[in-house]
Order: sequence, then structure tokens, then C-alpha cells
Amino acid sequence: MITSPQRLRTRIDMLKAYRTKDTETRDKAQRNLEGIKKYLEISEDVTATLETLSDKLFETTVKILEDKLTIALQEILEQPITLKTERSLKRNIPSLEFFVEREGRREDIMKGQGGSVANILSVGLRMLALTTLDPKKHRRFLVLDEQDCWLQPELVPRLVKIVQQAGKELGFQVVMISHHDVSAFEQHADRIYTMTPSPEGVIIKQNDEFHYKEIAEKE
Repeated sequence: MITSPQRLRTRIDMLKAYRTKDTETRDKAQRNLEGIKKYLEISEDVTATLETLSDKLFETTVKILEDKLTIALQEILEQPITLKTERSLKRNIPSLEFFVEREGRREDIMKGQGGSVANILSVGLRMLALTTLDPKKHRRFLVLDEQDCWLQPELVPRLVKIVQQAGKELGFQVVMISHHDVSAFEQHADRIYTMTPSPEGVIIKQNDEFHYKEIAEKE
């Protein structure tokens, strides 16, 4: 059986179209392959550059951390101490170790100043950590439960001042819980509540320009 010229012509046209499509697919794959080869040639350099940028950004962040918390330590304690950090890898995870330096001598944070250094740094680190969170998902609200427990009473107002200033600058709402005398908070706190247990329940006193009113809560 002899195929008609028209059918042969149609068949040839279809084969040409398939060939053109296959050629385009091959050329596209070739271009992609060349792009991958070029990327692989520079990938090590790109990775090294990104790691360098990451290290520099981390160093900048750590430097800001050291500077800000050093200011807080010196303003509250009125002593020539400086916050320092040491970077290391623990189980292949970057880690920071904090310590304070006094006139070139290293001091342990947990032992220095009877724990007052740890009190101050704990407040600062919590605030700085919260600033890294997405405010759309995490409300800027911080509760400090007895974060002044190791501070001498005369130093507490200085900590309250730092917390109040940082809260305003960072847009934080901060609640401080303390056993220190209420007078330590009067100068810098926006509101003060005292809570006293009684046979009737808990007596809450809220300040109104330092004139207190009682609110009884029944159990």
C-alpha cells in the first residue's frame, strides 16, 4: 500500500515539530547544566563569603550586647566592671560564655558581687532576646519575678530606672515582682501594687500618685 503524498507531508511536518521541540528542550537543559556548573565553581567562595558575613554580623551583635550591658552594670553597681564574652563550639553549636572583667581580672558572673551581676544581666538578656521575636506573633510583655533578689536595697531603684527606660525605648510592658520596699519603685514605676495576705483574702493596694486604695480579694 502506497501512502499518499499529502499524508507523507503531514507526517514529515509532525516529525519536524517534534524535532524542534526536542531541540529546544535539549538546549534548555544544556543551559541549566552550564548554570549549575558555574554555580558549583563559585559555591565554595559564596559559602565562605556568607559565613564571613554571618560571623561579622554575630560579632557586631555581641559587641552591642557587651556595650549595652556593661553600661547597665556600671550605672547600677557604680563599679569599674565590663561584660565580656567568649565564643566557642559545643557539639558543633555556636555558644557564648559571659563573664565580667575588673581591671583586667576575670570574675565569675554567678559568684561576683553576691549574685547582683547575674540579676542585672538576666534582665538585660531577656529584654534583648525578646526584641528578636516577631512582634506580630509575640507581644512585647515581660515579667521579672524577683530579678532584684541579690541586689542591695539601695541599688534596686537604679535597676528599676534601667528597666523603665529600656521598656519605653523598646516598646515593652514590664511587670516587676519584688520583696523590696515599695519606696524603691516610687520614682520610676508607672504603677505600684502591694499584696498582703489576710484572713479575708489578699489585700491589694494600688498606688494613685502614691496614695493607696485597698482592694480586697476574697478567696
